[in-house]
This record gives sequence, structure tokens and C-alpha cells, in this order.
Amino acid sequence: MEAALSAPGPLVALVGNPNCGKTALFNILTGSRQKVANYAGVTVERKEGSLTTPSGRKVRILDLPGAYSLDPLTPDEQVTVDVLLGRRAGEVPPDFVICVTDATNLRQNLRLVLSLKRLGLPMVIALNMTDIARRKGIVIDADKLAAEFGVPVVETVGVKTSGAAALVGMLNQLKAPAQPHRAAQWRTPTAADIAHDQNEVRRILGVVGGGRLDGVTLDDRIDAVVLHPVAGPLILGIILFLVFQAVFAWAQAPMDAIKAGVGLVGEWVNHALPASLLKDLLVNGVLAGVGSVLVFLPQILILFFFILSLEESGYLPRAAFLLDRMMGSVGLSGRAFIPLLSSFACAIPGIMATRTIQNPRDRLRTIMIAPLMTCSARLPVYALIIGAFIPRRQVWGGLQLQGLVLFALYLAGIVSAMAVAYLLGRRGARFHSLMLELPAYHWPNLRNLAIGLWQRVEIFLSRVGTIILSLMVILWALSSFPAPPAGATGPAIQYSIAGHLGAWLSVIFAPIGFNWQISIALVPGLAAREVAVGALGTVYALSAGGSDVSGALTPLIAQSWSLPTALSLLAWYVFAPQCLSTLATVKRETNSWRYPIIMAGYLFGLAYAGSWITYHMASALTAS
Repeated sequence: MEAALSAPGPLVALVGNPNCGKTALFNILTGSRQKVANYAGVTVERKEGSLTTPSGRKVRILDLPGAYSLDPLTPDEQVTVDVLLGRRAGEVPPDFVICVTDATNLRQNLRLVLSLKRLGLPMVIALNMTDIARRKGIVIDADKLAAEFGVPVVETVGVKTSGAAALVGMLNQLKAPAQPHRAAQWRTPTAADIAHDQNEVRRILGVVGGGRLDGVTLDDRIDAVVLHPVAGPLILGIILFLVFQAVFAWAQAPMDAIKAGVGLVGEWVNHALPASLLKDLLVNGVLAGVGSVLVFLPQILILFFFILSLEESGYLPRAAFLLDRMMGSVGLSGRAFIPLLSSFACAIPGIMATRTIQNPRDRLRTIMIAPLMTCSARLPVYALIIGAFIPRRQVWGGLQLQGLVLFALYLAGIVSAMAVAYLLGRRGARFHSLMLELPAYHWPNLRNLAIGLWQRVEIFLSRVGTIILSLMVILWALSSFPAPPAGATGPAIQYSIAGHLGAWLSVIFAPIGFNWQISIALVPGLAAREVAVGALGTVYALSAGGSDVSGALTPLIAQSWSLPTALSLLAWYVFAPQCLSTLATVKRETNSWRYPIIMAGYLFGLAYAGSWITYHMASALTAS
């Protein structure tokens, strides 16, 4: 685990139920002063930030994983309990606790407040989402709530910058205790404790208010439509369909700007440096490789803008319920939806999110199909090939053909995952209904969206500046040495180490239509899928006699590949496990090499079979 922030001052832990707005409040309090790592020995995320109060006092803020109670049922809840009790090695117990509660669902949240009160740590209750509660006509007497628990209560609105002013004012008065506070003796709640807390919650609600209102609310009316067994899936399909349309329709202008910028840098380097190995490295290794990947950043950001917006609005948990029954029909646990949904961003956090699935067999099945979800790293490959071979034209009443093809690729991954899940677990599988609290609907907060998108930019640029750049330099070296013999004809790269490797691999991949350039690009692409685009840029730059192709890779492959080859490569990336980090994560999560080996074997087998079928079917159709 990375070292925690070393800012002086008291350590304040944010604790609360999932979907209570705790992370939004954490973002307001800490802004960009955040450090994210994993807790030692587990894959649970650790977030710590710092806050400077108006008086200049430094306060450290620790965002603990969401928990419904202190009787842990998941690894996330176990980490929260261990940190609060001071039982996690290398972690200092917090000096104070801020229990974040959802004012629109106080009944559910008060059980955790009662548990924290028994724990004995100094506590403040943050009554969050009070603006939404008032709009719903829910009135909570904060003074009476403070009197019931004997701790301060402040009202907060986690989606507004000014919504934490009262909480910051309270933190301004905090001082770190002379000695670390030790939690009271803790024991696992008994059935009598649980029964007492349910009765106590009802009593407190009768005193302070905050119970759910009778009658139909606006959220209920919306849910009647979006959760309808017929209209709900149709709405979900339309939303996802429009997202993929926007990925191409909105991204073209910023992509053109990035291409132009990379091209200008390439021209400057060409004119500023004399012919040398350094110039060749910069033009054909760095710019051709890195520039070919960087151009797809707008499409990735557009995709994540929609994903984050849907999550912030409260719609994604509804989508989980819509797909719950369908997933149960193929032998998956209802809890598999959230990990699989996370895998659309990246399979690694998706696989780690399977920790919430209690049944080991259900968890393993979900892990084994998570890489079939179309992660964001595939998007640069898809966008490159679609941009080169699928015309930019409108079909069916103004819909973009390129967006339709991208939607089909995502759908192919989902259908394949469901088919594999059916084969893996249908016999003897038991359906476990998904139990999930539905948050209130609200407009996405622009600040939280901006923070989420900036984090994606940082992740992408860090990969471009580290993994991709390093591999492009290595690939350039392998593609440049040894030099061709005197009097040799043809591109110099064919005589290099990479050229010989590509010629050997092309024998294996020739039946599915891959040439030697594609075969070379697949090798560094094992480190990360998007690396293949940069590798193609480097290989084609060297194949073209040193010409700068960083901004012209799309038309270049359009001229040199056939349509069956392009479609075959798309099919390959639907299935192929072109990500060693994913396989390493599977090994870590299962504590065995058996499952990553099985995963790599069956996914490479599906990739080759799918590409072979696609290539020969496309060849037959284009020949007729």
C-alpha cells in the first residue's frame, strides 16, 4: 500500500451507507488534494485527502468503504470495521468519525449510526441530501436528532460547493486528542441487538421525523416507467444506443484538433533535427506510436461522461434491477451486474468488485466472463478500424452507421459473456435475487463529473506517458535493428528483429487475415489493448520509410488492409485477453494460476475462432 498522506492534524473518517453521498462530500472537502491506493493485502480502495479550515488548521479526511452495518458481510465492510477498531496493520485509528446519512432514507441509515454510537468514537452526524429531502416534503428536526444521540448534527448537501460549510465550520473546531482514542470494547451484534436497533430506529423517527411519506412520489412515478418489464429494457437499450452514437458524433472535432497538433509537432521535429537515430526515434517511435493513441482521448472521455452521469443520476442501480432476472437465467448471481458494469470501464476493477458476491462459485463465474465486457482500452482499436472502414453516413432516420457498428461490438461482448456464463454455470446454478437500495433521482453534479473525468484523463495520460511510451521505444528498437544488409530491397523493418518475429507470427495469423504488421502489433498489445494502436503507428511509420504517420494511420490502414481483415481484427478484440494486468488480477483474486491460464486459453480460442469465421464469411460475401 502506498504511504498515507502525511499532513498534520486530526484524522477524520467518513462512514456511511452506500449511495448516501459520502464520496461527493469527500470531493467537496478535499478537492484535488486526494491520494488513492489500496489497503494492504486486499483490493479495497483507500482514499485519503486533506482539508485546510478557515483558521489554517490541517485536517486529514479518510473516505472509508460504504457499509450498512458493523457486522461485516463483505470485504469492504470488513475493512471499514477493522480501521475503526484499529485492527488493520499500518492504519492509525481515526480521531473522529463523520457518519454521513441520507436524509431521504433515514430509516435505513440510522442502524449504522446506532452501531457507531456503541463503538465509542467521537462522532458527528452529517445529514446529507437535505435539499432533496425538503423537495420531497421530508422534514427532520436536526436538534432533536442531536439530542437523541448526544452528538452534533449538521445538514449538508454533497453536490453543492457550499453544502459542506457547516461541516467545515465544525471541523475547524476539532483538535487532535493528546492520545489516540481507543474504541470501546466491540462485540458482534446479536439477534437481540438487531431487534433492539429496529425498534430504536422507529422510536427515533417518531421523535425527529424523516420517515418515508405515504402516497406516490415523483421517484415512484419515474420508477413505474424505467423499471417496467417492457418499457424499462427498451429505455435502457435506447440510452446505451445513443451513448455510442455520441462517442463518434461528438468526438470528431477534438480528435481532428489533436491530430493536427501531433502533426505540427512532427513537422517541427522533422525540420529542427538532422537525420539521426534520435530523430528517427522521436518521429517513428514516440510521435507515431504515442500520437496514434492520444487521438482517441475525446472518445474515451465522452463515454465516461455518460457513464458517470448515469451513475450520478441514480439510474444505474435501476439498470441492475432490470437485468437481474436475465442474468439469473444464465446462472449468474444478481450481484454480478455491478462488477460486470464496472468492467466496461476496465476489467480490473470489475474483477475486484466481485468481492461483494458471497457465493464462491458465483464469484468465479463472474470473474471468468468480466474480460468479455468491452472495456475502454478497446475503444481506440475499435475507433481506428471503424473510422478507416465504416463510412461516415447516416442510416435509418439520421443514425450514424459508425455508432451502430460500435454498439454492435459492445452487444457482441455482452452476448458472448452471457453465453459463456450459461455454459459455465447453468448446471446446478442457483439464482440469487439482487438486494440493492435504490438512491433518489437527482441531476448529476458538474463538479463530481469534472473530478471523475479528470481522473480518467490522468489515468489515460499516465498510461500514454509510461506503459505506451516505454513499449513504443522498445518496439522502435526491435524494428530498427539490425540494419538491412547492403543492397537490400524493401522496408528496413523487414530485416529487423521485429520484422522476423512478424514474419513468423504471420504464418499463425494468416488464416484469419492478419498481415505481418498486425502480427507485430499484437505482441506489445498484450501489455494493454490500446498499445496495439501505437504499435501499428510505429510499425507503419518504419514500413513507410520513416514517414510521419501519427496523424494519418487511419487512411493508411484503409489502403493496405482488406475489409475482411479489418472485420477479423475487430472480432479478435471482442474476445482476446490482450491485457496481462487483467490476468495478473485474476491470479491475485483467486490466489491460483489455474484460473488465469484457463481464462487466457478459452479467450484466445474464442478470439481465433471468431476471427476465422468473420474473415472467411466476409471474404465470401465481398467476393460474390
